[in-house]
Amino acid sequence: MTLRRQDAESQKAALRKTSLDKDLLKITRVEHATRFLTRGLFAPGLALLFLAIAGVIASLQIGVQANTALIVAASILGGYMALNIGANDVANNVAPAVGSRALTLGGALVIAAIFESAGALIAGGDVVNTISKGIIDPALVPDSKTFVWAMMAALLSSALWVNLATYVGAPVSTTHSVVGGVAGAAIAAVGVGAVNWTTMSAIAASWVISPLMGGVIAAAFLGFIKHNIIYRDDKIAAVRRWVPMLLAFMAAAFSCYLVMKGLKKVWKVDYATLALIGLAVYAVAWGSLKPWVYKQSVGLENRNQSLRQLFHLPLICSAALLSFAHGANDVANAVGPLAAILSSVQSGEISVQVGIPLWVMLIGAAGISLGLFLYGPKLIRMVGEQITKMNPMRAFCVALSAAITVIVASGLGLPVSSTHIAVGAVFGVGFFREYYTTHSKRRRNYVNSRRTQSNPKIGEPDPRELRRRKLVRRSHFTVIIAAWLITVPAAALLAGAIYLALVALS
Repeated sequence: MTLRRQDAESQKAALRKTSLDKDLLKITRVEHATRFLTRGLFAPGLALLFLAIAGVIASLQIGVQANTALIVAASILGGYMALNIGANDVANNVAPAVGSRALTLGGALVIAAIFESAGALIAGGDVVNTISKGIIDPALVPDSKTFVWAMMAALLSSALWVNLATYVGAPVSTTHSVVGGVAGAAIAAVGVGAVNWTTMSAIAASWVISPLMGGVIAAAFLGFIKHNIIYRDDKIAAVRRWVPMLLAFMAAAFSCYLVMKGLKKVWKVDYATLALIGLAVYAVAWGSLKPWVYKQSVGLENRNQSLRQLFHLPLICSAALLSFAHGANDVANAVGPLAAILSSVQSGEISVQVGIPLWVMLIGAAGISLGLFLYGPKLIRMVGEQITKMNPMRAFCVALSAAITVIVASGLGLPVSSTHIAVGAVFGVGFFREYYTTHSKRRRNYVNSRRTQSNPKIGEPDPRELRRRKLVRRSHFTVIIAAWLITVPAAALLAGAIYLALVALS
């Protein structure tokens, strides 16, 4: 009898334990699901908190006025645009270094955030043009109220378009988005005659000029590296001869790029001075880098993977300098319309140039950095890893092309987009690799000689199979080109609709 009771009690205890385990398992699953959902809400929540803080800062800075609500709304829109610039545009500066493994994603985010903010605050300038790129004539705008609503519409439309582009994974030009927004709002407010169509045509031409120049220059440098370093029997000797020159050329190009684009608002130089700066930097860099490259190459294996480490430090420096120059220039896409709205509301007049208060610049700089941290990794991975395979040598060509293209285009007076240049350079590297793989006699002879030495029985690869290899992902190419083509018209149509809605509501 006692044994039966003990067995019954044991069974009851086992049932209670099983029930308890099931309940605990259900609670654990609920906790996991909750964590998963809250993790997805973290980025939007932090972004909304930033926008709320931007509105609070604006209200504290301007105090109680008749148009306080309008300025607060404009500040929130400026912060929203800054978030989208960080999420989309900044990726082009660091993506090649991340894709080539010269930088980790976390390291790239930190470097880009620091140098973007530094560029915006140090070299962003204290004056901005109210009409981006001179695409409309302020004299044609009838009054300041119309101007304010047009700028609000332009700011919101460009931010929404860049947000959509980031969502679908397309790196687009934020400058083109603002240009399209301003043009569309101006047409809705004043008419087609308000737009300077000559300037708009030049901007449209940059859709073709920027990526083509970037791609051709990047491909040319990659061809030089392949011909003189990669497909050479004695790679170490080739490295010691050519890498100091390449790195010195990169130092000179980025020095000129920094002066021309990163510091142009605080230090203006003529082209003769710029050329002297470039020559001086090249001479100093070549003299310093030649012994460094020699020391680094001692003990390296005679293979390409060993040589790539020589390009890691230059890629890190290029990512920092590109981010600095980008922050100095493109922060105006977020704070320019905001500063214009603030000036018009407070003065009741339309000015061609307005000053940028420090708090406005802080909203722009902080928004770009936060947008980069929250949403930038998606575009960084896409540009750096998914379009075509990157390594340090290819990433070096992309970064160098970005600097040189801006210098050449500026010297020729051609309008270019830094986004189109960087992505075009990535495409150029990928398409050149496809061409070089199937057409280069040097590569074919080098590969055959290596194959014969390692295993004489292995035959030559089928040329038809090589031609079928695609080293650039066509789906990304199609999406990005389509996004570039419709950026200005899409932002313009959206701005026009938003302007009409704002006027109707007001």
